Amino acid sequence: MLVKVFANLRQICGGVTVDVDPVGDRVMDVLDKMVEMFPDLRDELFTAEKELLPFVHVYVNGRNIIHLDNFQTIVMPTDQFALFPPVAGG
Repeated sequence: MLVKVFANLRQICGGVTVDVDPVGDRVMDVLDKMVEMFPDLRDELFTAEKELLPFVHVYVNGRNIIHLDNFQTIVMPTDQFALFPPVAGG
């Protein structure tokens, strides 16, 4: 599955996209694999309780997972998966 990453996540992941081969078909499986591949992602994405940090957004096919089944959302290898960290600015 090709995952698009934005802002500071690009530095951690080494590019605009990451090819992820998750063990499972849920959003959490993709995120777990990404953290396995890039351990620094853990502190950028998750709280100690493994919830998304405020203002971190995960989109599948253009829809925020909070409007789907959150971490349990089923994803297919051909889905568009995007990961946005908090972005500050003005």
